[in-house]
Amino acid sequence: MRIEQQQIKAFLLDSELIKKADIEKAGEEAKKTGKKIEDVLLGWGKITEEELARLKAYILGIPFVNLESEKINPEILLVIPEPVARAHNIVAFKKSGNNLEVAMLDPEDLETIEFMKKKSALKILPRLTSTASIKHALSQYQKSLEAEFGDIIKSETESLATVSKETGAESTPEDLKKAAEDLPIVRIVDTLIRHAILERASDIHIEPLEKEVLVRYRIDGILHETMVLPKQVGAGIVARIKVLSNLKLDEHRLPQDGRFKIETTEYKFSFRVSVLPIFDGEKIVMRLLAESAKGYTLEGLGFHGESLEVLHRNIKKPLGMILATGPTGSGKTTTLYTILSMLNTPEVNISTIEDPIEYRMPRVNQTQVRPDIGFSFATGLRSLVRQDPNIIMVGEIRDTETANLAINAALTGHLVLSTLHTNSAAGSLPRLLDMKVEPFLIASTVNIIIAQRLVRRLCKEKTKYALSDAELKGLAKEVDLDRVMNFLKEEKIVSPKASWKDIDFYKPKATADCPDGYSDRIGIHEVMEMRPTIKALLMQNATADQIEEQAKKEGMTTMLEDGIMKCVQGLTTIEEILRVTRE
Repeated sequence: MRIEQQQIKAFLLDSELIKKADIEKAGEEAKKTGKKIEDVLLGWGKITEEELARLKAYILGIPFVNLESEKINPEILLVIPEPVARAHNIVAFKKSGNNLEVAMLDPEDLETIEFMKKKSALKILPRLTSTASIKHALSQYQKSLEAEFGDIIKSETESLATVSKETGAESTPEDLKKAAEDLPIVRIVDTLIRHAILERASDIHIEPLEKEVLVRYRIDGILHETMVLPKQVGAGIVARIKVLSNLKLDEHRLPQDGRFKIETTEYKFSFRVSVLPIFDGEKIVMRLLAESAKGYTLEGLGFHGESLEVLHRNIKKPLGMILATGPTGSGKTTTLYTILSMLNTPEVNISTIEDPIEYRMPRVNQTQVRPDIGFSFATGLRSLVRQDPNIIMVGEIRDTETANLAINAALTGHLVLSTLHTNSAAGSLPRLLDMKVEPFLIASTVNIIIAQRLVRRLCKEKTKYALSDAELKGLAKEVDLDRVMNFLKEEKIVSPKASWKDIDFYKPKATADCPDGYSDRIGIHEVMEMRPTIKALLMQNATADQIEEQAKKEGMTTMLEDGIMKCVQGLTTIEEILRVTRE
């Protein structure tokens, strides 16, 4: 049975999940862009993927299953071979007698169902599920691989031990090239990369020590020691990564930067490589960047309440500046990409200048900075404004020249999105002043400033507890609890009569699927709108503290306050919030 668009529309109206006006608006957008109505609603964040999948299951008369917290018996899982499961998004999860229950994204894929029926000699019972659910189930194939990685590395390094020699300054480029192409070395590097992707690592650190090589992965912002390899493989690993990144093999004294891509049927990643000479050899750090945009929504990133309304109000403006601030790795670029994807319609021309291009976006003209040939942010921005753009994204404002060009672009009828390295939203204004930008120009162009950090998200299994009097007293020194309580009541997160003693908080709980009790990250934000009072303070050379105080009076939620609200919602822990806001 095929689900028609009119059926989806009718059932959405009946379900009352979405307002009629939003459905009608989405229908118009779908006609204009050629998308399905449900895809438009998903993109707008009006419906979750699980809600949509449950609705489709209801229409088709097929049970819906959520496997996100399920541990599937390996014997049942392997009834469907991994390549088939991945290619067709189908997973076997339950067997009773002659019946095999399979979770699918497309229950209309009768060909695959028939194939599995013949192969397994079982009766196939299709069940509808969500993308997140199927991803979790598919990862369990890889979980079994994870245990094999250690053995692979061990066997390969042992085979290398007999053929490798101490490589150092005396090694010729030919020796290094031969080491890089050695099958054991190739397999070790491939294994490290695959393992990192499996673990959702953002960075791989390969660090030579006196007698061994240490491999660490940064997962959800925290470095984890992953493997210790014998010293004799270090030079080969460095050489292999240099070959992949097109770097000089015989250069051991100077730092080098490069990049390479890996593309399989399962994933497509680009790697930003940094090689740094240290006392015991050469240290390598590889940043993993998924090649395609992940389709986030502002709500999915953690924006809510007044902050979300302010954002929506300001991204509709045709000109001005939107600034995202925070330290490296705080999700600034992802926030800007999410805003860009919302603005990315056929009527506008979007151009970006980035270092590096982290996600590829359709219909967006993305340009890569090349400092080695003199192509900087400032140079690129000068050219971009001559390309008749409506919207410009500048990867980072690092210097006076780029700041002035970005301001000028915003003044001349463009919407400019960019990032700054400052600790708070209010701190961005003195930073721009330090870059010799005139106060009246900042006041005229900047619309909003978003400051953010990323905190680790709690897994579904977590431990509930209530704050003691001493803990409440300690927390009150960090944040105005009365103010936070008012925000919680305004957004109806807690009941109107709630007090802090009634509210549950949560701690991580270690499980087999979630060893740290945390999985993935979510943003905590403060969104400062440039209102007349803030502009007046800026013109008076007010400090960042004075500006922040005024913004708070006008309803701005600080990052710490936003973090406490997310703790109350069970998304993260107080320890996490304090860890990132104190950095």
